[in-house]
Parts: sequence; C-alpha cells; structure tokens
Amino acid sequence: MYKRILLAYNGSEVGQKALLDCRDIAQWSHATLFLVAVMPLYMGMIGVESGVYSPDLMEDEKLKHQATLDEGLRRLADAGYQASGEVLVGETVDEVTQYARKMKVDLVVVGHKHLDSWAARWWRGSVSSSLIEHAPCSVLVVITP
Repeated sequence: MYKRILLAYNGSEVGQKALLDCRDIAQWSHATLFLVAVMPLYMGMIGVESGVYSPDLMEDEKLKHQATLDEGLRRLADAGYQASGEVLVGETVDEVTQYARKMKVDLVVVGHKHLDSWAARWWRGSVSSSLIEHAPCSVLVVITP
C-alpha cells in the first residue's frame, strides 16, 4: 500500500494525466502527496554562455517553474486533496530520487509520452526509464499516446 506518493510534475499533457492518476491512487490508499517541479540547472547557465548573464534569468525560470508547481497544487486542492510541493534545481532524475529518499516516499509517479523518431528518443533520453533504474521505491510511469 502506498502511503507517501511523489509526483514529478511539469504541467505538460502527460504531467496532467499523471496528476490525475496520482490523485486516484492517493484517494484509494489515503496517501500523503508531494509534488516537485524540477528546473534544469542549465536554465540558469544560458546567460553565461551567451555573455549576457543576468541573475534575473534564473529568477525568471524559477518563477515559471513555481507557477507550474502552484497550478498542480491548485488542481489537487480543487479536487479536495492536500499536497506539499517544491521547485528543485538540477538534473531531473537526481533531484527526484534525492527528494524521494528525503521524504521517504514509497511511490514516484511520472508522466511519459512515446517519442516517434529514434533521433528524438536518442536526443532527449528518457527520464522515466532512468528514474526506474535509480529510484529508491516503486515508480509508476503514466503513458500518454
């Protein structure tokens, strides 16, 4: 039985489907919910490479990710669920697995969309498959065609 569930949320269509599935599982098992939005570390470094770095760039990206997280938390609250959330900065799989350990969750939920071309799969990699390999607990991958 899952009592502590973590959803890696990005606001996308697959993320929203994962949110709905996560909500259903939480209701069934009376679980505590956690949401995280992970801001890639390179988002703050873009300005450095172009020579026009501004501390405001990183802050703007954090605000965007916070808005995404707040939207997920609001959707859960509107459905009658209480959840806590946090914006994390770094590599997605590392941050999600560290947070899962810290919060002692027993299920991580992540959305996944099949990529059509081999080039897209190679270029982007798969957060969900990497998460399965590194997570300290069960992982539910919610597939959206």
